[in-house]
Amino acid sequence: MRFPQYPAVSGRRAARPRTARLGVLAGAVALAVALGGCGGTDAPASGTPKAAKAAPAADLVEPLATAPEPQLPVTVESADGTEVTVSSADRIVPLTGSLSEIVFTLGLGERVVARDITATFEQAEKLPVVTRAHDVSAESVLSLRPTVVLADTTTGPTEAIDQIRDAGVPLVVVEPAKELADVGRRIDTVAAALGVTSSGDELKARTESRIEAVRKTIPAREEGPAPRVAFLYLRGSASVYLLGGQESGASSLLEAAGAVDAGKASGLKKDFTAITAEALAKAAPDAILVMTKGLDSVGGVDGLVKIPGIAETPAGMDRRIVSVDDWVLLNYGPRTDRVLAELVEQLYPEGGTGR
Repeated sequence: MRFPQYPAVSGRRAARPRTARLGVLAGAVALAVALGGCGGTDAPASGTPKAAKAAPAADLVEPLATAPEPQLPVTVESADGTEVTVSSADRIVPLTGSLSEIVFTLGLGERVVARDITATFEQAEKLPVVTRAHDVSAESVLSLRPTVVLADTTTGPTEAIDQIRDAGVPLVVVEPAKELADVGRRIDTVAAALGVTSSGDELKARTESRIEAVRKTIPAREEGPAPRVAFLYLRGSASVYLLGGQESGASSLLEAAGAVDAGKASGLKKDFTAITAEALAKAAPDAILVMTKGLDSVGGVDGLVKIPGIAETPAGMDRRIVSVDDWVLLNYGPRTDRVLAELVEQLYPEGGTGR
């Protein structure tokens, strides 16, 4: 997968045209694997505010209290237009981290026999990985004798998906999440495919309730505009510095946190565009949102403000940086309430009265 017009990352496949935006997002998350060893300091000069950063929490998902018993067989329509009949959920292989989160949270984690490289939460970490870089290995999947495979429209290569289907394994493709409103749809789709619709209803209600509870903690603005937040994708070792626009996937989350997506508001229609001093000046962010390991890759806040144009923005001058873990930031799933809570905590450290 390649970033349009930006340095390629070795080992990535070209994104298919119909998933170009989501390909960029998947790349942004996936590249974080290579960043684990990239260090840096975010300690600012004396008297200067540090980057807002919540205390790290255990990387766990929270399953429903009662594990459901799938009611199968079911026939569902896959997002690629194929009708798929699922007769057993005894051996499940979700091919994205966000799909894995949903399956585990539905209470079906003990039935999962493999994971994608982006499923990093503790309950899944010991499962065999069936992706190479971020390409699916059909041979690895089939060797685990899955009874159902879950993918989304960005999963590939196409040859691997076809090989799994040709082997007679039910494979359900799910539309990826693009915004907060997609959370419930994704849960419904996965639950229906696995024959646990009642548990899906329960999980959807729990997730939506928790998201709404977080939104009520956002301090009421007595005066002045909402904070403008720019979402940046950073890959320091490859000199990739991107500013998120309307299609970056972050807008919905920022708006739910009571903020304005500065890139979108400045007129950027694409998913990502190269950071320039002019683009940053037009976006004029009060705060900058980054993935945690992306921030590390540029040397923390001290390195971030050295990127041309950053230091001249209100966010750069105040060193107001919000960082969220790479693997959950744009997942839009059962843990989105935690992501939103982290955003709210970092954007409004002074607290205040909820809406």
